[in-house]
Amino acid sequence: MSAQLFEIFRKNLVVKDAELISISYKNITKCLNKHLHDYESDNANCRQIGSYGRQSAIHGVSDLDMAFILPQSFYSTYNSYSHNGQSKLLQKIKQVLLLRYPSTNIIADGQVVVIPFNKYRVEVLPVFIQNDGSYTYPDSNSGGSWKVTNPIAEIKAFNDLNNQTNRNLKHLCKMIRAWKNTHGVNISGFLIDTLCYKFFQTTTDYNTVSYSQYKFLIKDFFFFLISQSETQTFWFAPGSNQKVYKSGNFHAKAKKALRRSTEALSNSLEAPYKWKLIFGHRFPVEFKEAQLSYTFARTEQFIEDLYPVDIQNELTINCRIENISNLLRSLIYASSPGDKFTIPKQRKLTFMIESTDVVNPYKILWKVRNIGTTAERLNKIRGQIEETNKNIKTETTEFEGSHLVECYLIKNNICVARDRITVPI
Repeated sequence: MSAQLFEIFRKNLVVKDAELISISYKNITKCLNKHLHDYESDNANCRQIGSYGRQSAIHGVSDLDMAFILPQSFYSTYNSYSHNGQSKLLQKIKQVLLLRYPSTNIIADGQVVVIPFNKYRVEVLPVFIQNDGSYTYPDSNSGGSWKVTNPIAEIKAFNDLNNQTNRNLKHLCKMIRAWKNTHGVNISGFLIDTLCYKFFQTTTDYNTVSYSQYKFLIKDFFFFLISQSETQTFWFAPGSNQKVYKSGNFHAKAKKALRRSTEALSNSLEAPYKWKLIFGHRFPVEFKEAQLSYTFARTEQFIEDLYPVDIQNELTINCRIENISNLLRSLIYASSPGDKFTIPKQRKLTFMIESTDVVNPYKILWKVRNIGTTAERLNKIRGQIEETNKNIKTETTEFEGSHLVECYLIKNNICVARDRITVPI
């Protein structure tokens, strides 16, 4: 049974708007070739890089990277500027792209030119190709400089190991992305791919396995993930040895995923629900409410169906309980397994954003899900997502059960941060 579930899960993660993305890549490439290389082509001088180029992206991918190879003469021209020719080169690329997208808010900043579309954005990295296949690219920060990257070597190393592991490397990368986006783990896709690659370098146990062994693969990977030193700040990328930096702490949520993976392996009846808790909405199993003798309206909404989810930032929410001095998270963590903390009924709850590193402007969405037999029997199951744009949300405890509150931050039409808190009543 688990083999079938994991196979469906992997298919659920496939990028569904690949055809639209391909059109965007071609239109951008055609425009740049026409005005910079003086000929018509929608594929020459363009290379898909990043997670989409490594084919480890999942549905909802928001940042699409492409390298565009410039005529070598441009390097001499923009290197000769007395101050920040790199910035002027990026502005040149921006002006060319505005000929194709005149009403789009194209941004030239840092190392890339960003073209926002409805559900994703394309980041164009202008490059000069070197004899060894590496790329020199402009960095407009700190007065301007030239830097070197080698995404082609990274893609080759990634593809080579993927072929040696029966495609399990890329499958693992995609599943870990689903975990990251479900639980708001601030870890970049590049670091996920790097750590999955290094995991397969430590063992050959999963080089030839099929979906039936994915339950063990997942558990062992989370064990590998928490074995990484919490003080380590970067890892070396496969193929290029480029430093891949940690953007947030993933250990705490990886430990919880490992615990749930271990529970899934010890109880086959509960296993599908444990995997869904780890991987979220796209894992193909329904929770147990459908087995009840009465029916109720399924009103729950999922952020993945409303916005692309690509977690890039930190978010922590908490809850203040009426007539109780401590916040909810500290009360839950302090309670013992045999004496878990619960909130009395008819108490006012104030949920709040405790901290985030997302920079304004952004939208704030909240979701409250009632769980429990009383809510189900009275047909008062909730789970709608509301755009309030408020840092707090007030509720009142009403039904017994382990309820759930989530908060989502939407920036540039993408869910970039999320957090959840369990509400035991």
